[in-house]
Amino acid sequence: MDTQQPAYLTTKEVADLLRVKERKVYDLVAAEEIPHRKITGKLLFPAAELTAWIEGSGEGAGGERPAVVTGSHDPLLDWALRESGAGLATLLNGSREGLECFARGQAAVAGMHIPDEQGWNIAATKAAGLRDCVLIGWAVRARGLILSEGAARNVQGVADLRGKRVILRQPGAGAAALFQRLMAEVGLGEDDIVVTGGRAHTESDAAAAVAAGEADATLGIKAMAQQFHLPFVPLVEERFDLLIDRRSYFTEPVQNLLRFARSEAFAAKAGALGGYDIGDLGQVRWISK
Repeated sequence: MDTQQPAYLTTKEVADLLRVKERKVYDLVAAEEIPHRKITGKLLFPAAELTAWIEGSGEGAGGERPAVVTGSHDPLLDWALRESGAGLATLLNGSREGLECFARGQAAVAGMHIPDEQGWNIAATKAAGLRDCVLIGWAVRARGLILSEGAARNVQGVADLRGKRVILRQPGAGAAALFQRLMAEVGLGEDDIVVTGGRAHTESDAAAAVAAGEADATLGIKAMAQQFHLPFVPLVEERFDLLIDRRSYFTEPVQNLLRFARSEAFAAKAGALGGYDIGDLGQVRWISK
């Protein structure tokens, strides 16, 4: 598609692009099979979403997926799913397991924050060999060490965790992969810390363990440190993205969630939680071949 085209196309422009009659475009709209907006009674077609739809409209499209969001826990996403009334269930099992669950066709959406050499999420998504899906931005989150009041007096970075009680995340979680990398960078391994309690499966579980005195530290996000009124040492800015099945993208539950994410209430909640940058929300980060 022409990179100089407008952000929104008319029905005639879409028909010309697809080499079909305008009547066919109206049929696609009626069947909710093509991305579109109706503004003051006029149909408009967002070019970026249309590109994603075309790229994924070839052979190999799967059947209808369950209305489930899988993958990593994000407090802002968790809140938005409830407040929007989107009708999407959640299966929180970590970024890696969520990606595998999505690849098996068991979810419509997967939330993830998997670090790679160039950034976040794209390398892992490409390696999964997926079809008919798009990766879009949800938020950039401040991640670092959430500390007990006592530990905050002498912990200013990962290197200071030697001998400290640390709550770890479950294998396959994006936070677990990042923590291993950060530990290796300062020459530490699990034998150098005191792994306490069970593995935390959500951001809130990890922070709650520190707040309850079960650990001195965990690798968490700023929003959770603020919620539990705990000291926070920032380390990285990470991308939390949503991997969405192309067909599911245009279903009412997913559209309800994305529509709510553009609201003033959503922006206000992101600001109140702290540590969120939602400037790239909805940005297409990767599209399957």
